[in-house]
Amino acid sequence: MKLSIIIPAFNEEATVLESLKRVRDVELKDIEKEIIIIDDGSTDNTGKIIKKLGAFYKVISHKKNYGKGAAIKSGFEAATGDIILIQDADLECDPRNYSFLINPILNKESDVVFGSRLQGKEFKHFYYTYYLGNILSTKFSNLFNGFKITDLWTGYKVFSATVVKEILPFITSKRFEIEPELTALVAKGKYKFSEIPLHYIGHSRSKQEGKKINWKDGFLSFWYILKFNLLK
Repeated sequence: MKLSIIIPAFNEEATVLESLKRVRDVELKDIEKEIIIIDDGSTDNTGKIIKKLGAFYKVISHKKNYGKGAAIKSGFEAATGDIILIQDADLECDPRNYSFLINPILNKESDVVFGSRLQGKEFKHFYYTYYLGNILSTKFSNLFNGFKITDLWTGYKVFSATVVKEILPFITSKRFEIEPELTALVAKGKYKFSEIPLHYIGHSRSKQEGKKINWKDGFLSFWYILKFNLLK
C-alpha cells in the first residue's frame, strides 16, 4: 500500500525543510510513502532548497506562481499511490495525524477524509478573522452539498486513488478556490465521506507570518461555493 503526500509550496523557505522532515519521520506500518513537493514559482529560496533534496522526494517546479489549486492538480497528476493526501508546507498541520486520516480509507469506511482543525482539542491558536470566515463559509458550503463538515479550508484532505482519478478531469481551480471545488466534487460524486478531528495541531499563522489567504479571498469564497455547487 502506498500513500502519496502532495505538498504545494510557495515562498516557504522558513518552514519547508522542517515540514519535509516531519513528513518523512512519520512511521506508518506497512505503508510506503511517496512525497511529492511542488514549488509553485516561489520567489524566495524555496525552489533552491527543494532542488537539493535527495531522490527520496519527487520534485515538481512551476515556472511561475499559478496558485495552490494548480499545484495540487500537478501533484494529483504525478501521484502513484493508493491513497493521496494533501499536506501544507507550513508547520500548522502535524503529520502525526496521518494514521488517523488514512485509516477510514484503509478500512473501506470512507473514500474521502477531511481533517478538522476546529474539532481538534489541541489546537493552540486560530486568528479570529480566519476563524469567523472559516465558520461562515463552511456553513454556507454545507447548505448546498448536504455535508455537516466543520472545516472547509482544512489543509488535510485525503482521497482514495480512485476518487482522484475520477475528479481530476473536472478540477479547474488555480488558487485557494480549490478547497470548495474539491468539496463540491466529492459531494457530487456521492463518495463515502468522513471528517475527523486533528490532533497535535500547531499555531495558525498570521498574515505577517506567511498566511496567504486575505479578506478578499474570504468574500470570494462565497462566490466560489455557489459556482462549484450550482453552476458546474
